[in-house]
Amino acid sequence: MRAAVAGASGYAGGELLRLVLAHPDLDIAAVAAGSSAGLPVTSVHPQLPALAEHTFVATDAAVLADSDVVFLALPHGESGPLVSQLPPELPVVDLGADFRLADPAAWQRFYGTPYAGHWPYGLPELFRDDIRAARRIASPGCYPTAVALALAPLLASGLVAPDDLVVVAASGTSGAGRGAKAALLGSEVMGDVSAYKVGAHQHTPEIRQTLARMGGRDVTLSFTPVLAPMPRGILATCTARTAASEDELRAALSERYADEPFVHVLPPGQWPHTAATVGSNACHLQVTVDRDAGRAVVVSALDNLGKGAAGQAVQCANLILGLDEAAGLSSAGVAP
Repeated sequence: MRAAVAGASGYAGGELLRLVLAHPDLDIAAVAAGSSAGLPVTSVHPQLPALAEHTFVATDAAVLADSDVVFLALPHGESGPLVSQLPPELPVVDLGADFRLADPAAWQRFYGTPYAGHWPYGLPELFRDDIRAARRIASPGCYPTAVALALAPLLASGLVAPDDLVVVAASGTSGAGRGAKAALLGSEVMGDVSAYKVGAHQHTPEIRQTLARMGGRDVTLSFTPVLAPMPRGILATCTARTAASEDELRAALSERYADEPFVHVLPPGQWPHTAATVGSNACHLQVTVDRDAGRAVVVSALDNLGKGAAGQAVQCANLILGLDEAAGLSSAGVAP
């Protein structure tokens, strides 16, 4: 099958190309990128020498439609207009936010552009049946993936209270995209850790939406994102009030993910590291109870460009195309 990638010059787009190149059932079709159109792919992605003969093309719906599946790795707000020009039967996986939110008011508040609609949410470990039955998938954001995988099973089993969720999550700089920004210069980031968009991050309504669906009621969430001096990775520390024991919490997570190839509940005492997930589609989890505070603490680690973006998008594409869900993906990270 032939896969087209729009937004292929970005970090997530480059990771998509890398995964498609190694996929046993997919070949590269169009490699589209707006401002990079006409440039050799390897001038932007020198890590992909197999694409040395390929050139970025303009992001044109007719070109993208000449494929079996389309991945959209575009800036937020750009997928909606493009999708309206694609054949309705063509499978599309959107890595942007355009179709993630069911509430138009939430979209308007956090994004401020015209609302494009709502597609099935592409988090296979929680919503696999929805994905298999769909042709259009809204692939989750990186922070929402890390938080949902950590807390959803505990909310679904009633082991934690939904009205006092607190998340502090650190992300690598690639999560902000490839665009030039002074705050992301190496001299600004190295040796520094900083919070940003505190109480106002655009992923907040997406996290709430998923956790509310899993828990069966609305949740109250305080979310603080942190920029860390590393290129890739997310480490999310998620806490909630609980009266359960550590064994009960661990059992809920272990039971939920027992047959999942990409979500790993680590042995007791072993805490997640972002470096252990780099280059993989894996999420590592650990849980304990802070007895003095009466809170469950779940720590989640993943590669924001892997399970947090391109890897998860490929996992969803495998499902909607009827392929092996794990095809072209690995749960093993790269070290050192």
